[in-house]
Formats: sequence, structure tokens, C-alpha cells
Amino acid sequence: MLTQDDLSTLKRNNSVDHYLVIRNIEIRTSKNGSDYLSLELGDRSLTVNSNIWDNFETIYKNFKVGDIAKIKGSMDDYRGTPQINISSIKAVSESEGISISDFLPKSKRDPEKMKKEFFDRIEKISDSNLKSLMKIVFDEKNFKKFSESPAGKSWHHAYVHGLIEHTLEIIRICDLMCDIHPEIDRDLLIVGAMIHDFGKTEELSVDASFSYTDKGKLIGHIVIAAMIINEEIKKIKEFPEELKNNLLHIILSHQGKLEFASPVVPKTLEAITLYQADELSAKVNAYKNALSSEIRGDNKWTRFITLASTDLFRHNLSSKTNDKPDETLFD
Repeated sequence: MLTQDDLSTLKRNNSVDHYLVIRNIEIRTSKNGSDYLSLELGDRSLTVNSNIWDNFETIYKNFKVGDIAKIKGSMDDYRGTPQINISSIKAVSESEGISISDFLPKSKRDPEKMKKEFFDRIEKISDSNLKSLMKIVFDEKNFKKFSESPAGKSWHHAYVHGLIEHTLEIIRICDLMCDIHPEIDRDLLIVGAMIHDFGKTEELSVDASFSYTDKGKLIGHIVIAAMIINEEIKKIKEFPEELKNNLLHIILSHQGKLEFASPVVPKTLEAITLYQADELSAKVNAYKNALSSEIRGDNKWTRFITLASTDLFRHNLSSKTNDKPDETLFD
């Protein structure tokens, strides 16, 4: 087990003496026409840029994306963004016992507890067709991949077990909305919540970092999920056509707008509820992570975050409740 300070805890001028994974390595050209080596180095908490301006040819030849390197240097920043000034970079041998899994961020929640919550919720589905579908889709093999996948590459729930954590949050929000609005078809909405992001198991790959697969780039997780669910429905005899169309609509519209890659916009109570629940879970998680990773010391503001279209503010008000990430979401 790798034990070292997280990069996110280091401040400017702090020493760096870390094992880090190379998440990107490429030769670039500066504005004055000279070449330099651009690196992205990371641990489980942060990915940091580093530029080497001279004598980098051997490094570029000997290292590739996914390699683990021992990095020595110091923390710096450029326009508020952390960088590493490298003094030495050394290849890591297998005998040092460093695993690539040490560098992947993971959910703070217990995956076994999340698994139990997920399957307990399936058992509460009253519609026999939808319950059967969930048991087909989430067989042992599929669920293992689903539960280990991130929900995103970098923006929200971008860590191992992030997809099931995100899904459970949405289920809880959707159940609450059904309590408030009994006109919503609870089974349809909850099943839509469970499978809306199922395509991310094929859209994203997990190796040295989280990246998009060729299939993910060409088709996207929304259409991938709709294709998979449509095929699985065929295994259930006399699955109602109207139920199928409404379920596929929830999947296809769950990002809310055509410009956000949804093939259709939400047109049912269940679809609009899922879209808003998805947005709430994703943005709260993304903003929370941005505040924790971007702000250091006495600073109160993050840098301008393009995906949020704003900078973010951290207040000094204290929460009256304790953070208990391992507690069930359904208590």
C-alpha cells in the first residue's frame, strides 16, 4: 500500500518526493518556436502539469502514459494552477511494489454497503416486468463493472465506485419526489434512474486514469445504454410496448437538452424528474470536489472553472451535522 502525502495537500515551494503516474506526455511547441516536454502527473487526489524545457528527449523516449515514476522537485503554480518543477524523474521497478490502483481515486463510501442498497431497492420494485429487467441487466458480471466504474472522466463522481454512488443519490432524490408528487410512476422513474448511465460502463475505460473508449467517443453513453436496454427487454416475454418506449425515453432524454447530447428533451413527468435529479447529484458533487481540490490555505475562491461557468466561493460557516459517508443513503 502506497503511503505518501496527497498532492492536493502540498503548497507552493513544498518538496515533492513522490511516486506519480504519468497521465499524459507529449512534446509541444512554445510561442517562440522551441519545443518542450509537457507532462501530466497525478496521484489519487490531483493531476498536476509539469513542463521540462531542456534535455527531455531521453525522458520522452523512456516513459509513456500509464507508467509510474519517482518524481523529485517542488510545487509551484502558474496563474493559480498547481505545477511541479521537476529536478529528477526515475522509472519504477516492479520490486518496489507500487500498483496503478494506488493512483486511482475511490469513493469514500463502502462499496459493499452500496451494493446492498442497490439490490435492496430492486426488490422494492412492484412492476414485475421492470424488476425482471433489472435482474437481467444487473447480473453478476454487469454489476461488477457497473459498481467499479466512475460516473465521469473528471467533472463529477470521477472515481472508482463513482457510478453506483451517483446512481444511489439519484434514486434517493427520485423517491423523495415521488413522495411529494404521487402522479409520478415510481417504478418507472426508479428503474430509469438505475439504468440511465449504464452506458458509461462502455463509454469510459479505467487504467492509469479515466478516459473515453473509441465506442464512447463515437456513440456516447446515452445511446449505448438505450441500445443495451432495448436488447435486454427482448428477453422478457410480452414486455409492454408503452412501458418500453417510456423507459427508453427517460434514458435518451436524461441530459435534458439537445445541446447536452440528449437525442430528445424530457417529455414526461418521470423524464424531467430524472434529468433534474441527475443535475443535482452531479453538480453538488462536482462543486464540492472543486472546492476541496482548488482552494488552499486562506483562499476563499477557486479559479474560474469553465464547466461551472464561474469561480466558486468557500464560506466559513460550519455544518451542524457530521459527515458520515459510509451510512446508507436510505436511512
